[in-house]
Amino acid sequence: MPEVKFEVDVDSPPDEQPDANPFNRWHPDIPAVVEVDDGETARLEALDWTGGQITDNDDPNEVRDVDLSQVHYLAGPVHVNGAEPGDLLKVEFLDMGPLNGRSEFGFTGTFSQQNGGGFLTDHFSDAAKSIWDIDGYTVSSRHIPDVRYEGKIHPGLAGCAPSQELLEEWNEREQELIDKYEEDPDSVPNHPTGEAEPGVANPPTPEGAQMGEMDPDEAEEAAKEAARTVPPREHGGNHDIKDLSIGSTVYFPVYVDGAKFGVGDFHASQGDGEITFCGAIEMAGYVDCKFEVVKNGMEDHGVTHPIFEPGHRGPNFEDYVTFCGYSVTEDGEQKYIDSHTAYRRACLQAIDYLKKFGYTGQQALHILGTVPVEGRQSGVVDVPNACSTLALPTGAFEFDISPGSLGNAEDRGDLVVTDEPLG
Repeated sequence: MPEVKFEVDVDSPPDEQPDANPFNRWHPDIPAVVEVDDGETARLEALDWTGGQITDNDDPNEVRDVDLSQVHYLAGPVHVNGAEPGDLLKVEFLDMGPLNGRSEFGFTGTFSQQNGGGFLTDHFSDAAKSIWDIDGYTVSSRHIPDVRYEGKIHPGLAGCAPSQELLEEWNEREQELIDKYEEDPDSVPNHPTGEAEPGVANPPTPEGAQMGEMDPDEAEEAAKEAARTVPPREHGGNHDIKDLSIGSTVYFPVYVDGAKFGVGDFHASQGDGEITFCGAIEMAGYVDCKFEVVKNGMEDHGVTHPIFEPGHRGPNFEDYVTFCGYSVTEDGEQKYIDSHTAYRRACLQAIDYLKKFGYTGQQALHILGTVPVEGRQSGVVDVPNACSTLALPTGAFEFDISPGSLGNAEDRGDLVVTDEPLG
């Protein structure tokens, strides 16, 4: 086992960690707390993305009341000796898993429309929660019976620190989007409008910011411009790509000396799109990373965004039921080559299908967010309709979900759901 270079205590708050405090913002001045040589392998541990706000119980209000200003809590930053701006940082994920003996559960949440929303928030506006038992790489949930499978484990978030110039570019363009939406909500397609709708971007805020081991006075000022970790960007970030699993190799652009790599938001499994927003099986976990520097890699290889080579560890599902969606809204409005709308329709088709086997809509939503479904942009050239597909692996279920078994319905319970106002 490689040396544990960043260790967490799941029983301690994020800002009271005995080893080193994690960070939850992107800023070039956050100091590195781990140092590795070119070619070295290190084990990095991270708290779950909420920093322990959601626990192993049946209380859905924990999801409803999550403070989203705090997320995500990342291991690092890691200073890689020899890495300079313009290089690529090659990171190989040799192994990863839950923190056995310390935290062996995961959670999935439907965020209420009042607190973050989600891809289908207009259909599922109430907060809900499912708890998953993690047995090695196999997952199951007391809230979603008859589903048990080997998960597609991965870190949802990984990347290098931005330069000051790149940070300013992010803030400028995202603020322009916020201003555009405030002036005319209809000018931002695919965004749910209405009371308490989720925002279009998350601007910098000192509230909830944890700047690692930065000097407190400097941290307070830097947090005013530090980027939130919510979206993916040129440096990497919150991609939520389920295929960045064991054996994957990622090439990250380097923008600052030492790269200042961070990683976290571990998922025991996830479906393409992470459609419930808190849609994976979120967990505390570890990853063994091998770091290598590719000198002048950005220019030599024409890379300005991360690229990756997926690993080949399972699960290896063979049979699927696949659902199609087109760029026509639920209300019958024709959209033009809109893959976002098309994937929504494919997901809603799959949810309606799973209801025929006795699952509730919320259970079906969590199944699609956690089982490693395969989402595809299957057609983007046949005007006016894009076609998106969602392939649901039949092997994740302990009964036959093929179309030939439709009508095999039984009471399969429900998640824990709240329709109370935000606490």
